[in-house]
Amino acid sequence: MVRPVQGGAPRGSAILDLGCGGGEPIARYLIDQGLHVTGVDRDAAMIALARTRFPREAWIHADMRTVEIDAKFEGVIAWSSLTQLSRADQAAMAGRAAHWLKPGGRLLFSAEADRDSASSDYRSGSLYHADLGPADYSAALAARGLIEMAHVAEDPACNGAGVWLVRKP
Repeated sequence: MVRPVQGGAPRGSAILDLGCGGGEPIARYLIDQGLHVTGVDRDAAMIALARTRFPREAWIHADMRTVEIDAKFEGVIAWSSLTQLSRADQAAMAGRAAHWLKPGGRLLFSAEADRDSASSDYRSGSLYHADLGPADYSAALAARGLIEMAHVAEDPACNGAGVWLVRKP
């Protein structure tokens, strides 16, 4: 189980939620902690729902792989959202997250166990689900200058998903 890390984002910090869906439960939790959320999701209906639920926050209908955001954030979260991407796109997201983070900012993401290592991307016709292995994630993060603070390979509290907490120096 991932334990809380001292020195979390202070109230008022800006957090980027990649694959935010309708804002439940992640964005709600962050907002309840006094954080400001910018959410990105490629599903227009989910963004509309998030805007209805949390009209004071920023919601962007876009693909996380290509969205242009000029702002910098104290935190970036991608909870169960990277698994819909190809392995190459998952690795590239480390660079995008590094770009969006302020120095000292943190990236928190989860990655479920790869159930179909033969599949290369979501266009194969079946429900796509793939993840880089832990070593590949670690290499992608390190290549972008990010520092792994904590990693749990298969967290039972997260249905066996891997969980990473990373910091930008």
